[in-house]
Amino acid sequence: MTNDSSSDPKHDGSASGRIYAAPALEKGFDIIELLSTAPEGLTVRDIATGLGRSISEVFRVIMVMERRNWLRKDVDTDRYRVTYHALDTVQRATPAQTLVEIATPIMVGLADQTNQSCHLVVRSDGHGLVVHRQESAGPAGFAMRMGTMIDLVTSCSGHVLLAFLEDDRLEAALALIAKPLAISESRLRDRLRIVRSRGYETQASVRTAGVTDTSFPIFGYDGRVLAALTIPYLLLIDGSQTVPLELARDRLRTASGRISRGMGWSS
Repeated sequence: MTNDSSSDPKHDGSASGRIYAAPALEKGFDIIELLSTAPEGLTVRDIATGLGRSISEVFRVIMVMERRNWLRKDVDTDRYRVTYHALDTVQRATPAQTLVEIATPIMVGLADQTNQSCHLVVRSDGHGLVVHRQESAGPAGFAMRMGTMIDLVTSCSGHVLLAFLEDDRLEAALALIAKPLAISESRLRDRLRIVRSRGYETQASVRTAGVTDTSFPIFGYDGRVLAALTIPYLLLIDGSQTVPLELARDRLRTASGRISRGMGWSS
């Protein structure tokens, strides 16, 4: 009998005592994770260098991933990027799909009522992840790209996602965030208490001048926070703005409540 080391279980001292190796699959995950840090894309050589592997080790994996539409190559630069097929597949395989289906028509209405864009963020390990966005119905607006990773420590959405966690879940979430934190942990915890007390977060955008972010929590049937619904309120200076920030915030509150109820939550 031949010994296939790629499927031979090894002991690692964990509760199960076994690790099952699948080298090609692990290379695929490594490639996606590496490309997530390079929005401009990477060549095959760049990927091999970034992973500390030979070109021949990653080439066949990349070819398969391109054929399956997980990666796409720019014909002008030979750089590979992760496609939206990856995000779509993950959404359909997780509760995020149901959340997006319920939230979409409500977010369309919110964008129309406020003339502002909005986006939906869920927690993914130590980051937030934009899983859906609705652009402004007006001629101008500020929209986050789907798939954007959000800093939980400094962002409006991140504060909401952390503030409404139960104590034990908050500790687990904080443990996943890369250290050192952008602000002190005591300052962050003080901010989270304020957010939880008033029911939402609002602050100047940490990314863009002239934008005030406001975010409300989305709850599930069990009362646990599922997501944050956020408006990056863009202040216009030409007199065309008809919906002030306070009114946009009220409409955002209503929209988040409707999505929560759609997910089975009852206050």
